[in-house]
Amino acid sequence: MNKELIINAAPSGVEIALLEDKKLVELHNEKADANFAVGDLYLGKVKKLIPGLNAAFVDVGFEKDAFLHYTDLSPFARSILKFTQAAMNDKEADITDFAKFQIEPEIIKTGKINEVLNGKPNILVQILKEPIAAKGPRLSCEISLPGRFVVVTPFNEIVAVSKKIHSSDERKRLHKIVEAIKPKNFGVIVRTAAEGKNTAELHEDLLALVETWKTIQRNLKGAQAPSKVMSEQDKTTSILRDLLTEDFNRIIINDKNIYNDTRNYIQKIAPEKADIVSYHGPGVPVFDQYGITKQVKSSFGKTVNLNSGAYLIIEHTEALHVVDVNSGYKSVSNNQEENALETNMEAAEEIARQLRLRDIGGIIVVDFIDMKLPENKKKLQEAMEQFMRPDRAKHAVLPISKFGLMQITRQRMRPEVNITTSETCPCCNGTGKVAPTMLLEDEIEKRLHYLVTHQHKNLTLVVHPIVFSHLTKGLFTSIRKKWKKKYKIPIAIKPSTDYYFTEFHFFDSNEEEIKL
Repeated sequence: MNKELIINAAPSGVEIALLEDKKLVELHNEKADANFAVGDLYLGKVKKLIPGLNAAFVDVGFEKDAFLHYTDLSPFARSILKFTQAAMNDKEADITDFAKFQIEPEIIKTGKINEVLNGKPNILVQILKEPIAAKGPRLSCEISLPGRFVVVTPFNEIVAVSKKIHSSDERKRLHKIVEAIKPKNFGVIVRTAAEGKNTAELHEDLLALVETWKTIQRNLKGAQAPSKVMSEQDKTTSILRDLLTEDFNRIIINDKNIYNDTRNYIQKIAPEKADIVSYHGPGVPVFDQYGITKQVKSSFGKTVNLNSGAYLIIEHTEALHVVDVNSGYKSVSNNQEENALETNMEAAEEIARQLRLRDIGGIIVVDFIDMKLPENKKKLQEAMEQFMRPDRAKHAVLPISKFGLMQITRQRMRPEVNITTSETCPCCNGTGKVAPTMLLEDEIEKRLHYLVTHQHKNLTLVVHPIVFSHLTKGLFTSIRKKWKKKYKIPIAIKPSTDYYFTEFHFFDSNEEEIKL
């Protein structure tokens, strides 16, 4: 698969478009003034304990307190509390050397939050979900620091290998390497990208994350809650970290600073791929040059058209998203079942793309075109699972129900991407109503009378083609003839397809518009 990353930097922030085989599949917008991002670490102050929800509300500096549930506390919550207090006060000598830090006993899975966070202490937390709508961020105490090949999880000694690495020999090899090189008091999760990597590459990645943890320790010293302790890498770098693979063949950037940073980053992690980064200079906007603007306009909105003439209707409610699949005008055969299967297959591919593109999360219900044969329903489910496979968000696809509905759940971590593609109608200015068309002729004549009385001659009137036909029909009885006879001046009338129906303008003999 041919993958391209197009990065458009602007004063308001950075837009990042991911193309797969020239088709837009992900669109990220990193605003310059964004306060919260998934992965950011904060020193939070517990404000309120809610035993009924077994949760706490924590002040991390957002206008609404963040939500922390007991299940997101981490088994090592007491160790995190102890570490936070020690790092803030900097009284314990052994806090500098994390390997000497004494881990506290794990909390039980069925415990109560008020037993752990009694006294409403300050605590180190990580953003699990960004603020969505009126809700504050969702937090976790299970701290994780992601690198290119490994993810470091402080306070535990667990080593795990990604299940997406299927070879048991490779999994054992990676497990053995990490067990040998990991520092004490750190757990390590080996990512899929680590497959085939040697000890030196894994060790370098691990050491960089350990340094990040030391930076967190230094930032906690003397900190006052609420405050940010550590930011996740900017979205450009984090996307490169998570997505850069062998089939990634082009990265185009319109900002010199981001270009240099990206090139240096790739030079460090994959020197052989450094040449795929190129700079897009001033001139045609980078998103226009590579057709992204047009794809955004055609892909967002309530209705999404498919190549076969079929179309999707995407509706959003408070609880879920609903996608309705409607058949098109093209038919592959005279068999209704075959036509339904073909249209549903095409729709499934586009729906999987739309979920990634709009970053739709939660419950999605898809109303496919009804099919009778069970084997066709199974084919559609398998196809949907295949189309969803490149999606980095956690998801699940359920079989089609007896009502012909498919349910999909997709992890929601940040607000849905919502771009308004409709434009204000120049004819009605967005009101949905225009002046009475039967009065248009009178409006034109009033303007003509005004121009004649102010000594304008040799006038040219430009109007919509339909209005042109109306004003010029009839050789001797046309409205144009009537005006010429009444005002004693020649009047030329020209049609323009660029004009909306009720638009008209007068021009003088020099072809300059006469503005009133």
